[in-house]
Amino acid sequence: MELPPWSSLLGVVLFLVAVLLRRRCSTSSSRKYTVPPGPRPWPVIGNLNLIGPLPHRSMHERSARYGPLMSLRFGSYPSFVGSSVDMAKFFLKTHDLALQKPPAGVLDRPALPSARYILYNSDVLWASYGPYWRQGRKLFQNELLSAGQMKSTEHIRIEEVRCILRAMSAAASRNGGAVVPKDHLSMASFNIASRMALGKKYIFDGSGSLMPPESFRWMIQEFFLNGVFNVGDVIPWLSFLDPQGYIKRMKRLSKMFDPFLEHVLVEHSEQRRRQGDGFVPRDMVDQLLQLADDASLDVPIERDGIKAFILDIIAAGSDTTAVAIEWALSELLRKPETMAKATDELDRVVGGDRLVTEADIPRLPYLEAVVKETMRVHPLAPLLTPRLSREDTSVGGYGIPAGTEFLPFGSGRRMCPGLGLGMKMVHLMLANLLQAFVWRLPDGVGVDDLILEGKFGLSMPRMVPLEAVPEPKLPAHLYDGP
Repeated sequence: MELPPWSSLLGVVLFLVAVLLRRRCSTSSSRKYTVPPGPRPWPVIGNLNLIGPLPHRSMHERSARYGPLMSLRFGSYPSFVGSSVDMAKFFLKTHDLALQKPPAGVLDRPALPSARYILYNSDVLWASYGPYWRQGRKLFQNELLSAGQMKSTEHIRIEEVRCILRAMSAAASRNGGAVVPKDHLSMASFNIASRMALGKKYIFDGSGSLMPPESFRWMIQEFFLNGVFNVGDVIPWLSFLDPQGYIKRMKRLSKMFDPFLEHVLVEHSEQRRRQGDGFVPRDMVDQLLQLADDASLDVPIERDGIKAFILDIIAAGSDTTAVAIEWALSELLRKPETMAKATDELDRVVGGDRLVTEADIPRLPYLEAVVKETMRVHPLAPLLTPRLSREDTSVGGYGIPAGTEFLPFGSGRRMCPGLGLGMKMVHLMLANLLQAFVWRLPDGVGVDDLILEGKFGLSMPRMVPLEAVPEPKLPAHLYDGP
């Protein structure tokens, strides 16, 4: 896979927005800071005129001129952009702990509308650093997504992968061969998360589904408004106008998600009531409801907190897994020789008389390299959710005032708690898709016709969904099953 010219920024970009909305009468606020070099800002909009539809690319282009640490201004907010390995190491390793704990520093989350309108101000992703965040992260690591929990739910992932193979094979035969992989991948990812977290599938084709799958896919896509560039966030006095309409969309989405989540909680609570003292948790919602009754918790988990935890699991994981696999398939279709090496490895290690399992993944180093290269060239979320430092610090002779936002997400103490599960799903699904099908582009579509532009948000899917033809190559019985 070829590395685009802008990709040196990816994976190490540090997007720093200093929150200096009002001057306060304090020693800190009156201090003079030497800021890094950067383009001259315009009144009101700052350097927003330099930011294109893919902000991470725009910032990389500027960093090539101004250096590994540069200053920009987004509306009312001064900002720093670091784009080198040294800058990444400084913020994510050398000073990671210092930015976490007082008195040297405190890592926090800024108050943005997506946390308020979609995630109840109660999830782990947007939680301020403190007892609630520490407790939530501990619950994810030790309870909800522990190694034991991952092992006990492996059968769910295997079953849903087989379902997607069967569905793709059937769809290809109905639609003249071509399918849209992301549609199938998104629902498979959601079904895995739903069965693990909620205990069963709630969204499916046919009677009994809480809503049509197409509607829920739309909701998951809208969920990633979490990552949009909202003008009202950087020019606060425009926020009440909602110039892009994002706040309206967030409120609408919240009104659609909440009845779904409330239905899940009522159903689980009623089951707990019926079982009484003999109740045994079966899924993550049962665990969360049980933990909410634990008086020894440092911070109580309220009902909205449980809903927010559920959204963190089922929404965030569903889209990012599908996006990663879609990009991998796109690049493999562009590079037939790479596709051949990956499938040869699968044929050699696994064979053709059974499907790939999670136990096979450590023996597939070339597949792992494909996944890593895909995420390097097409990062799932180039800027991600910001972090906030409350203490003054400095780097390279430049001052960084308290109230600075950071957007590195993949490393450090606030890295995604679901990373392990997400990587399991990406490797397992991609391996099975490559093992089960011979992939090619639709008739009349050449490699040069593939559009590899991304669409910016909290995740970055393809601008135009991939269409490809999967031709089954394994014995028919392997596509059947649960």
